[in-house]
Amino acid sequence: MGVSQISDPSGESGVPGQPPARRSAWSRRGVLAALGAAVPAGLVLTGCSGSADASEDAAGSGSGADAKTTKAKAPTITVTPADGTKKADFTSPVEIAVADGTLATVKVTGNDGSTLAGSLNATKTKWTSAKNPYSGTKYTVTATPTGSAAQTATFTTKAPGETFVGYFTPEANTTSGVGMPVSIKFTHAVSDRAAVQKAITVTADPAVEVVGHWFDDTRLDFRPETYWASGTTITLSLRLKDIEGADGIYGVQSKDVTFHIGRSQISTVDLATDTMVVKRDGATSATYDVTGGDSDHTTWDGIMVISERFKQTQMDSSTVGLGDEYDIPDVPHAQRLTTSGTFIHGNYWASTAIFGSQNTSHGCVGLHDAKGASDTSTPGYKFYDSSILGDVVIVKNSGDKTVDPANGLNGWNMSWTDWKAGSAV
Repeated sequence: MGVSQISDPSGESGVPGQPPARRSAWSRRGVLAALGAAVPAGLVLTGCSGSADASEDAAGSGSGADAKTTKAKAPTITVTPADGTKKADFTSPVEIAVADGTLATVKVTGNDGSTLAGSLNATKTKWTSAKNPYSGTKYTVTATPTGSAAQTATFTTKAPGETFVGYFTPEANTTSGVGMPVSIKFTHAVSDRAAVQKAITVTADPAVEVVGHWFDDTRLDFRPETYWASGTTITLSLRLKDIEGADGIYGVQSKDVTFHIGRSQISTVDLATDTMVVKRDGATSATYDVTGGDSDHTTWDGIMVISERFKQTQMDSSTVGLGDEYDIPDVPHAQRLTTSGTFIHGNYWASTAIFGSQNTSHGCVGLHDAKGASDTSTPGYKFYDSSILGDVVIVKNSGDKTVDPANGLNGWNMSWTDWKAGSAV
């Protein structure tokens, strides 16, 4: 058969029978040239050891590419109580936690307009409210992770079961005498006195130490060591809402009320002489003849505070355990001194001769007065007209023991040491 000639790039002709060495050398060059045409630009071929290095580089390059294409996890917010809870507990703080991130801001707002304050932990991954949420309130939580959009959740706390309130004396925005304590009567017996007392504060301007004293499990009074100064403003802050006063019994009040102290009027009744000296702001303003309790119905000794005032009122002996000894429908100018029934009042039915000379009453202090309570010239009218709630009436030489501090608003009969001993905090 015919033989074809192959062109040699070197210019030599290749013919059959050419020496094998020369043909082998050309063949190697031809092979390398052919391989070179197939190798991508930039790729370097190396020896065995270089191949191992190239393999490791390739593996590393692949790992880096995978890392760049992996997306970071989005922050996830968890709220306690859980989002959508309808009857959440209100006796524990609210907690907001974040996974895969940190918290930038947190806001918890109630449908009553209240806002729960709180703080973040050191790593900014958890927020805890400073106080518990209120009962019966719907809350909206807005939590913003750092670098991400805000996330929201809602929950509603359950209503408390049985509740209690505290009725306070004096009334808000009233002006009282220097002896008026702040007295609170609770509608349910309090077993956790410390928790309830901590939720109540009484402050004075000008400032003075004010301490609470429990007379029993339903009554808590506050007073300073001595009478209030004239012109004092007193603020009572009740933060009883959701305070557990007894097992399963919660308070419902959260309010501030203000009272004022007017001029000082302190009247001293001496039943040894049957006279009463009235001092206004330290100076004697009036002296009256009086009558006190007889030997069978002595008047209490001690410091008493006017707690109620009536231009006219009915007095019935059966209501104070004295049978049917009297029933007077229109006692004039009556001012209550004790819960048990002691009054200082006008008297129109007794002879004028007894005032200033005899003690003939059933325990009250009486001043001469006129039927109908309209005669402005009588001692009964004048004293009533000069008095306000919270004025102090001191009785001495009555022949009876000192009035119980719990009998009326009469805690001034207790030493400051004993008064403070009755505090639960």
